[in-house]
Amino acid sequence: MKKVMVSAGMCLALAAAALFAVAVPAAAQNEGESLFKSKCAMCHGADGKGDTSMGKMLKIRDLGSAEVQKQTDSELAKIVSDGKGKMPAYKSQLSEAQIKHVVEFIRTLKGK
Repeated sequence: MKKVMVSAGMCLALAAAALFAVAVPAAAQNEGESLFKSKCAMCHGADGKGDTSMGKMLKIRDLGSAEVQKQTDSELAKIVSDGKGKMPAYKSQLSEAQIKHVVEFIRTLKGK
């Protein structure tokens, strides 16, 4: 009888681990999207296309474009962290984990 209980316990542990693995990326993506909307969308637009008055004025690139998407996560994180051109730096406002979540969200804009 112990073997059945151990096996059932192991199954529950594996199921919980699988659910956690699925929930964490979804939560990170939601956090990245929320951060993007609060910090970036005013210029980049909610869809990342840069189709805002500020985006047009600054000639912001579409974040879903091949040109942006070919950059590494490290390169994108550095831009978010340190700023680029007229884009402000966010390293004093966002943690490294939050910047990573923003980059993960930018990846979801590919080809949109």
